[in-house]
Order: sequence, then C-alpha cells, then structure tokens
Amino acid sequence: MNKVVFNADDAIVDIKDGHTIMLGGFGLCGIPENSIAALEKKGVRNLTCISNNAGVDDFGLGLLLKTRQIKKMISSYVGENAEFERQLLNGELEVELIPQGTLATRIQMAGMGIPAFFTPAGFGTEIAIGKEVREFNGKKYLMEHALTADFAIVKAWKGDELGNLVFRKTTRNFSTSMAKAGTITIAEVEYLVKAGEIEPDHVQVPGIYIHRIFQGAGYEKRIEKKTVQMAGKLSRT
Repeated sequence: MNKVVFNADDAIVDIKDGHTIMLGGFGLCGIPENSIAALEKKGVRNLTCISNNAGVDDFGLGLLLKTRQIKKMISSYVGENAEFERQLLNGELEVELIPQGTLATRIQMAGMGIPAFFTPAGFGTEIAIGKEVREFNGKKYLMEHALTADFAIVKAWKGDELGNLVFRKTTRNFSTSMAKAGTITIAEVEYLVKAGEIEPDHVQVPGIYIHRIFQGAGYEKRIEKKTVQMAGKLSRT
C-alpha cells in the first residue's frame, strides 16, 4: 500500500469543519509544524484539538487559536498562550483540562482498544464532577474514558514509505500513543526513506498504524523557554 503523499496539503485533504484532531509533541518539541500550517491555510473551523499544550501565541496550535479555527481544546498544560487565556476567560473557547498522566493514559488506552480505566488522579477536585467513582483497597478512583480522534497528526524524525516511524528523545512524548489512537493517522517526517532502510529494532511506531506519510520541510523547532547563564546569573527568555 502506498502511504506516501506529496505534502501537508495532500495529507489533510479530507479534514473538515467539526473534526476532532490529535496533535503530537511535547510543548513545542516535536509538533507537526507543516500540518498545522496547512490546517491554518485550509481554514477548517470548529475543530476539537487534543494536545498536551496549546502552543504559544504565534506558533504551533496558537496559530489556529489566533484564526479562531479551534472550537474546543482538550489539553494538560496551557500556560504559555495569552490568546488561549483571553478566549477562555471570555467564553469564546471550550476547554477540557486533564491531568497530564490521565491525558497520556486516555490516549494510550484508545490505541490499545481499552474503553475505560480507573485512576486516583483528580479525585476530590472539579475534574471528578459527573464521573463514576469506585473504591479499590480503601482508595477512591475515577473512571476515565479512552480518547479517540477522527485524525491523529504526529511528527517523527524519520519514517519509511510503509509508515514505520522513529522519533528522537522528547519528540516521542504523546506522539507514539496518538499515532495509534486516530481513526486516520498522518505522519510528517524530517527524513523519508525507502522501505527496509530502518532497522526493525529502531521502529517506535509500526507502519500498520500510519495511513499517510510525507517529508516535511522548513522546521523551526522553536524552544518554548530558554534559560542561559550570563555574568554569573540566570536569564530566562
């Protein structure tokens, strides 16, 4: 099966208004930059986006928030985006905040075909409102449901024509689970190689989970916060 498409525009061609999309990466590390830019250009609206964070004001998912293409964000960490904050406080954006471990596990369970699980995270807080609670060994647990999406979009360091993926370090956070949780999974990669050029032991997401793959370009790979030392003191930018 030929999974290779020419570019991000071809990869997202059937993403439409109202779809739910998972987007991989951790902070600004390993996010699918080309696909986000293509979504912005296409102008699809009323999206529900599942991502660990909401980008920053001028990069990542912040671009889609700025153009008001996102209806709902399902995230864990959203503290670096002023536009996100403004839309939330003004009632312009639906937001579901999930503890980071719970978010990761809900995505992982979807990929494993497990519909729900129990976790102690969030019990006794607003997160528990309306959720089933059970007691195990004298401790209260919340029932959380697996998270699925119409599309999962991830960015890997290397991939082959069959969709086998290799990530680098932090970039694999969330992405390896999201790749297995989407009805359709799109992978953009820095290096696209021929089938057989990736050692089987190096594959972190097997190609069976990937429906489309393309080689991206022009990655900025921004750093969310930089801490440097100058003249004996720390400076944060």
